Amino acid sequence: MGLFNRKKDTEETKECCCGCCEPAAEEKQEEPKDARIKILGGGCPKCNALEAAVKAAMAKRGMDEPIEHVTDYSEIAKFGVMSTPALVIGGKVVSMGKVLKAEEIEKLLEANPAD
Repeated sequence: MGLFNRKKDTEETKECCCGCCEPAAEEKQEEPKDARIKILGGGCPKCNALEAAVKAAMAKRGMDEPIEHVTDYSEIAKFGVMSTPALVIGGKVVSMGKVLKAEEIEKLLEANPAD
């Protein structure tokens, strides 16, 4: 018994030597893919309006992709965005600091197709 009734690290982290005890592929959880379309903003009314416009533009184009709404300011700063709301398509900031109309977003979606 270790100090303060804790088990030794070696007892807690025993691993199989041959790899046969690993979970099956279907049991392993895959990490979710990053969404191609992101809304950057703290959740203010303007950010929510931009998200609604993006959803409307996508519905009009028959697109059914996930949209990620990033509210963490440290993550937003990684994109180099200084004013929100911002729209990211395919990892590229295409708009910042204004609420776009659905028609404008449609044009941006056409210019930045999915891979």
